[in-house]
Amino acid sequence: MELEELLQHIVSNDHLHARFLNTLSLQENIGARKISANERPETSTYMVLKHAAEEHRHAFYLKKQIARLNAAACPTYEPDYLLAPYSSKYYLNKLDLMTSRYLRDNLQLTGSALKFAAYLLVTYAIEVRADLIYPIYQAVLAQHKSKVSVRSIILEEQGHLEEMTVQLKKFSTTWESHAEKITTIEATLYQNWINDLAKAV
Repeated sequence: MELEELLQHIVSNDHLHARFLNTLSLQENIGARKISANERPETSTYMVLKHAAEEHRHAFYLKKQIARLNAAACPTYEPDYLLAPYSSKYYLNKLDLMTSRYLRDNLQLTGSALKFAAYLLVTYAIEVRADLIYPIYQAVLAQHKSKVSVRSIILEEQGHLEEMTVQLKKFSTTWESHAEKITTIEATLYQNWINDLAKAV
């Protein structure tokens, strides 16, 4: 099932839509917590702090949007309140793990250098994906005249992608080949997630 067709089905059902919003909120929250977990206080930069804060805010914003629907609240991220809970929860973790292995095996990176490079490449891949998902989602929301909106998230995710591109250019002159490898890995994980979402709805 294609993304737009899947979103048409989800947005037309408030109960499914609430769980989908909660699922996106979970993923944004996981991203924010991963950034914070890898952060070293003595070397924190404005960019990293800003990115973590915005991802946390996206998680909060998406959770808050659930109240706009005529659906039961999704108070936590427990499986009953999510769509495709397993693949939704481990999508980013798997991408992070596979990216770290790639960097270790191909660039012989270790320690903090590996963590920062993984942060850049994983974030880049996720922001490329977000730049595809959120505009399609917003178009479907507008078509259904939904009270839910993700316009503010779209603008910030575009900013994150630009920031990651600047940082990756500093990281390596061959950054595009590394980014291509990671976005290929992400594409497989994404398709698995979409397939699991389709089964859930």
